[in-house]
Amino acid sequence: MGDAPARVGAADAASAALDRVFEAFYRQRPVTATFTGLHQHDGALPDWSPAALGAQAEELRALRRELEGAGRVPDADVRAFPGDVDLALADAALEIALAEHESGHFVHRNPSLWTGEAIFGVLSLVTRDFAPLAERLASAEARLGAIPAFLAQASQTMASSPLDWKMKARQDCDAAVPLFAQTLPAWVRDEVAQGHAPGIDAERWARVSVAASEAFTAFATWLAVPDMASAGIATSWFGRGKPKGLADIGPTGESAPQILLELLVRRGHWVTTPLSELLDEATAALAEARATLETMAAPHGGWPAVQEQLAEQHPSPPQYLARFQETWDACRAAAEAHDLVTWPDAPLRYVPFPAHTRDAAPKLYYLHYRSPAPFDPVGVFDYVVAPLDGLTGEEVTARLRQWNDSVITLNHVVHHGAIGHHVQNHHAYRGASRIGRVAAVDAACRLSMFTGGSLAEGWACYVCDLMEEIGFLTPLDAIAQQHTRVRIAARAVADLRLHTGRASIPSITWHYEDQAFMSRAAARGEAIRNSMYPGAAVMYWLGTREIHRLRAEIRRREGARFSMRRFHDRFLSYGAIPVALISKLMLAEEARS
Repeated sequence: MGDAPARVGAADAASAALDRVFEAFYRQRPVTATFTGLHQHDGALPDWSPAALGAQAEELRALRRELEGAGRVPDADVRAFPGDVDLALADAALEIALAEHESGHFVHRNPSLWTGEAIFGVLSLVTRDFAPLAERLASAEARLGAIPAFLAQASQTMASSPLDWKMKARQDCDAAVPLFAQTLPAWVRDEVAQGHAPGIDAERWARVSVAASEAFTAFATWLAVPDMASAGIATSWFGRGKPKGLADIGPTGESAPQILLELLVRRGHWVTTPLSELLDEATAALAEARATLETMAAPHGGWPAVQEQLAEQHPSPPQYLARFQETWDACRAAAEAHDLVTWPDAPLRYVPFPAHTRDAAPKLYYLHYRSPAPFDPVGVFDYVVAPLDGLTGEEVTARLRQWNDSVITLNHVVHHGAIGHHVQNHHAYRGASRIGRVAAVDAACRLSMFTGGSLAEGWACYVCDLMEEIGFLTPLDAIAQQHTRVRIAARAVADLRLHTGRASIPSITWHYEDQAFMSRAAARGEAIRNSMYPGAAVMYWLGTREIHRLRAEIRRREGARFSMRRFHDRFLSYGAIPVALISKLMLAEEARS
């Protein structure tokens, strides 16, 4: 009894320390706050000026000291859930943020982080119906007004950037200029005229939006991306060798420091295996996955022939949008019939891209499934898909071949909209871990917290395997899923090679073409994203394999008592925290029971 007040006092101190971490986290990342459903910063963009970044780093260091004083234990000693876990993961988030700042790899070099934050700062307010439109448009006007000064900060903060990163940011600018100059102002005028946004001055809103568009034009000019043809750089630069003219653009400098990758793996993914060993394991996994793919595809004429057969199996134009919902319903029915997991009350519908963002979306990091905000009102969630209207006959056929039945099933239903991300997110939102509720929220360019990645992506990849196990996939779908396993392993190898100094963007591009059967354009895009975000690509492989390992071990220990639903519900109850940490906690619980 005498220890009770001390325990209560320690819990209060820990809760207060976490309160201050979250307050600072969302104040420093106002766009992430909006996506999370916390709206006190909806009119602001982050301050990434040199002085502000320095002050923010000092605040993060002070918060780490406060967590230490509140009872944070070393990662190896974490036992109690959610108490020890939340303090440790909050400290990990702070240490990772500081390491990113000190590495010079992120806001100091990556212009896409700047364009993404500015663009999605506005889109987060005009594509989500969490409040009356007039209220959201007022906040959007404030963010639009902040864009010119925000983008101007880049000239003070950013050092030189790799050409590939500049080209990606230039593409963002190309989408943002007409979006803010024409499309959004026209949409706002129409909404105001229909009486949907009382109190909004549509012409003033348009002037502010046009000024933001002009700021993107100026930012694109400042990036000074050279014309690829005039620089003498052929597309082969992204493939098999060093091109003529590469020296004219200087070193690419695309990889992050290895020490940063080590930290991201150790504290972000909770994996202590040395990077060299992980690379060996991922390389072996890739070889095994490729061999299995070749065996599975051989009776059908090989993987290219399977791709053609998959493309031919698609809905007709009148069936297109309905096919998504039909497949979603079938996925839920199969999961429930096999008693796989408790399906939350989280309705979802598939709808075309909103008209006011449709033209810009293909050029942006515009996710079809962007996680519901955990703190916004619950309603029917809109999963956006590419529409068919406005396309010619040949264009319709090309889109249907691209969005074929297998893509709809594996990507847009199982992985994202159904038993994958959507089910996982809603389990997390009800969980006991404060970090686990918010870590996997999709922000402007990446997840809210790095520590949520192995769970979010590991689970979504794992359930594709799970649905294959219960017979939900067609034989051709199963081959496509095997190709996904190849791609997951190839991404892990690429991430580990690139950020340990063993590879560059051109060699990783060729790696994807040769090892994962990607097209040149897809391979190059993947390699560039790998270079921007160290430790992100490996999390798919780490998370998926650890869930399979954990399930096998729990099944071994429980024997005839093992239940898929109980295992999956228990696993998801921890929220979006590292899979390796969940494994440690669950196995310790098993040992005590």
